[in-house]
Amino acid sequence: MPLPDFTIAPGTTLAEVLKASPLDAVDARILVMHGLRLSRTQLITQDRRALSMDEAPLLTALFQRRIHGEPIAYITGEREFFGLPFHVTPDVLIPRPETELLVELALDRLPQSGTVLDMGTGSGAIPVAIAHTRRDATVTAIDVSEAALSIARGNASRNNVRVEFLRSDWYGALLNRSFDVIASNPPYIVAGDSHLSQGDLRYEPVDALTDHADGLSALRIIVDGAPAHLARGGWLLLEHGYDQAEAVRNLLAASGFVDVQSWKDLAGIDRVSGGKLDT
Repeated sequence: MPLPDFTIAPGTTLAEVLKASPLDAVDARILVMHGLRLSRTQLITQDRRALSMDEAPLLTALFQRRIHGEPIAYITGEREFFGLPFHVTPDVLIPRPETELLVELALDRLPQSGTVLDMGTGSGAIPVAIAHTRRDATVTAIDVSEAALSIARGNASRNNVRVEFLRSDWYGALLNRSFDVIASNPPYIVAGDSHLSQGDLRYEPVDALTDHADGLSALRIIVDGAPAHLARGGWLLLEHGYDQAEAVRNLLAASGFVDVQSWKDLAGIDRVSGGKLDT
């Protein structure tokens, strides 16, 4: 199906742009607000505003990017997660609502003044959300990508929280350090999965989406190495694919974890599995 040709002419009002837009209404409003630096209130009160010679092509370019499939978060450079603003670029995954379950589970299991590690942090959404909620905690996050770590550090600063960021290939830089909670949303999509060439995933960093294998290789590395880096009674919590819960529970049980279980996201899908290091 050919993509719609949507060109905005100078003199078109904001109301006319929104009415004629082929995009989802929410996406269209976000792009207009972003392109013209308008608040929601200004968008409503200025709906009869006519676009200038400069504004019309600017909005046309933004709308065309979205029509061609580029995610809104990459176009605007923004995404909200756990009620906090995050800067995102194509160097990091776009934070998703279902990952908030992982944050909630980590917070529930984090003792007072406890320590938590996020593995493969990307934009820093998980550790920043934890650090913002639990000012008493010591929060560490790792990633192998220096570009991702730069974005994550900026997001920690933006949200006024303290997070230690380390460049590390999984546990490589952690030496003998241990934590009360380890959380991770690692690459878990199976190599060649058709979803990798669909929707927003086409624009996201492929190495953060897939392990280029069976979808479990990164999860195996994390589970196998966790006992050496967890305090006794500490929890390992892992986000995974919709059909991987049983496999992840088996990995945890085989590595000696107890109280192994899975938790459902708001869509009713087993999204996070975890276990406690036996005391």
